[in-house]
Amino acid sequence: MPPRPFGRLRAKLGRTPRLIEPDKVFDAETLETNLLLADVGAAIAAELVAAAEKAAGRGGDAAVTAALRDNLENILAPFSQPLLLDDAAQPFVILVTGINGSGKTTTIAKLAHRLRAEGNSVMLAACDTFRAAAVEQLQVWGERGNVPVIAQRSGSDPAAVAFDAWQAARARNVDVLIVDTAGRLHTQGHLMDELAKIRRVLGRKDAAAPHETLLVLDGTTGRNALAQARQFTASVRVSGLIITKLDGSAKGGAVVAIARELALPVRYLGLGEGIEDLTPFDAQSFASALLGLGERDAA
Repeated sequence: MPPRPFGRLRAKLGRTPRLIEPDKVFDAETLETNLLLADVGAAIAAELVAAAEKAAGRGGDAAVTAALRDNLENILAPFSQPLLLDDAAQPFVILVTGINGSGKTTTIAKLAHRLRAEGNSVMLAACDTFRAAAVEQLQVWGERGNVPVIAQRSGSDPAAVAFDAWQAARARNVDVLIVDTAGRLHTQGHLMDELAKIRRVLGRKDAAAPHETLLVLDGTTGRNALAQARQFTASVRVSGLIITKLDGSAKGGAVVAIARELALPVRYLGLGEGIEDLTPFDAQSFASALLGLGERDAA
C-alpha cells in the first residue's frame, strides 16, 4: 500500500533540521537557529520565537509546540489554495515557467499524471524549443504517461507551437492543455519576450488563457529561490507556485518564506522523482510535517 500523503510529506522533509526537540527543554536560541537553518528567514524566525517564548511562559513545552504549529498554519493558510479547473474553459490552459534546473519538465509530467488520475484528459505543448533536448524529454514523458504531445522541431517559434497545441486540444475536446516553456532567467530579455508572445497568442484563442501560470521553484536553493522568484514574478503574471525537490533539501522552511514574501498560492510540492511525488499543498499538513508532528486530528 502506498504511503499516505501526510506520511510521505513528513518523511521527505526529514533532512530539514528539527525545529523542536520533543525530549529537550525549550530553548529560544536553539529554536531560532533551527528556524534559520531551515531557511524560514529572519523575520519569520523572530515572529515564531516570540510566539514560542510567550507560550513557554504560559504552559511549558506542550504549549510551545501548539503555538508553533498554530502560528505556522496561520502564516501559510492564505497560500494553501488548490488548483481549480474551470470546466467552462475548453481547454483549460496551464502555462508552466521556471528557472533552468528547477525540475520544470519532470513537474509537468507529474502534474499531467495527477490531472489524468482525477479524470481529466490532458495534452502537452512542447514550447521549450530553445533547449536542444527539451522537446524530446517532454515527448518521452508523454509516451510514458500516454499523454499526447504537440511539438515542432528544435528552434521553432514557441508561440506557433502553443497555437497548434491549442487548436489540437480544442479539436479533440481535451480538458487541460499544459504548456511547457523554455527554462529562463529573469535577465534573459529575449526569453521573457518569447513568453509574452506565447501568452498573447493563447489570449487570441481564449481571452482568459492561460487560465493558470505556474512558476516552478527548486526548494533546495532555499533563500536563493526566493530571490529568483521575486525578480521573476516582477516580469511574469504568475498565479501559483510549485516548489520542487523538497526530498533532497535541508531547507524545507523556505516554503514558508517564499509563500509569505510572494503572496502567491502554493499549488503543489514536489517530493521526489517518482510520477506520484507531487502533492497538493496544505498548510496544516505542512506545518505539522515541518515540526515533525503527527497530523492535527491525531495529535
